[in-house]
Amino acid sequence: MNHKPIISTAFLLIAFATSLYAQDWPQFLGPERNSTTTQKGILRTWPDNGPEVLWTASIGIGYGGPVIKDGKVYLLDRDDQGNDNMRCFDLTNGKELWNFSYESKGFMPFPGSRSVPIADGDFVYSCGQNGDIYCFDINTHKPSWTKNVWKDFGGDRIPMFGISQCSLIYGDLLILASQAPQAGVVAYEKHTGTVKWTTPSLGPVGNVSPALIKIDGDDQVVMVTASPRDGNGNVVGIDPKTGKILWEFSGWQCQFPVPSAVDAGNNKILVMGGYELGAVMIQVVKKEDGKYDIKELYRTVEFGAHNLPAILYNGYFYAQYSTNNRRDGLVCMSMDGRIMWKTQRSPSFDKGSMILADGLLLSTDGATKLYLINPDPSAFKPLASAELLDKGNNMSGGFGGGTQNWAPIALSNGKLLIRDQKRIMCLKVAQ
Repeated sequence: MNHKPIISTAFLLIAFATSLYAQDWPQFLGPERNSTTTQKGILRTWPDNGPEVLWTASIGIGYGGPVIKDGKVYLLDRDDQGNDNMRCFDLTNGKELWNFSYESKGFMPFPGSRSVPIADGDFVYSCGQNGDIYCFDINTHKPSWTKNVWKDFGGDRIPMFGISQCSLIYGDLLILASQAPQAGVVAYEKHTGTVKWTTPSLGPVGNVSPALIKIDGDDQVVMVTASPRDGNGNVVGIDPKTGKILWEFSGWQCQFPVPSAVDAGNNKILVMGGYELGAVMIQVVKKEDGKYDIKELYRTVEFGAHNLPAILYNGYFYAQYSTNNRRDGLVCMSMDGRIMWKTQRSPSFDKGSMILADGLLLSTDGATKLYLINPDPSAFKPLASAELLDKGNNMSGGFGGGTQNWAPIALSNGKLLIRDQKRIMCLKVAQ
């Protein structure tokens, strides 16, 4: 009897299962840019002191999160000499494999790193606080090309909170929001840095990174822009291949928007304003002539986010809605805008980061704790928590509250990366 087909099938099943478990976290918000991963085997219980700490490494202050690809960790760090540093660590043991430093002078509120790199093929890309884009060859550990997404498009004085861009890769393009006078969003050929397209200026400077959203089965880059003091900002749909503006919604107001737009499915987009301005749900409708109508479905001040976009799971949104003036904590909202529950200050969740994995939420609280949560619309259901992060100091002269451990977290191969203002930690969170 010939058993080769059986062996081949078993091998493929094992390989498929392994690929699910070891899924990389190569960009801002993970593989699909929605804070969600297909990895399984997440531990349902923790010891009293939390998950096992596999390693720690000292880093500079800041808010920039790591990415993970092929067993390597990439982090854009910043030192106290005014230099940005692309650092590469071994995911297994935390050993620093290489570091490339370049001068990037300038002090601003919330000092330190502020963006997440993106790893693709043999390259990792970063954008520093002054708009310096670097494409690093991961084999030579040196830049392949460099540009400036702010100054190259007419930007002069760096915005108050710096350039906080997390790049998006689409095919052969590296897409960022320049928000400079001569370009709202810009696409570079990812291997050469050649500019392939730009949009006109879309509005004042904010801190939103572009999102990729499906509309009628087609990919669109959706960008949320800041509003002037006396008017509304824009939510814009862009063709990622050409930069053509496909539609525009001008009914949203936030002077300092931060969270990216969220794909809510069925041509719906959830936009959160940052700070305490709540959220709006819009629907994009493609007409027979190829143009688009935008319909506002609802808006609410009872659900929103300050830093990171909401996570959508089983028809419900989960977001940390603690801002300068609100302390709503972790909030759950239905697809139609009904608030299901809020933790408020018990417990407090203040600008932390969350990942959905294996039907569970792994969440930092923005301060010192990591939580394991069962996402359930009926009630807040924590399964475990642990004090893991250093309390540290407010680095911004009193702005933004006390402890500011706000960086996005990352998960790959059962290992969770979290950081505070002194170190990055690798935790074992899966079997």
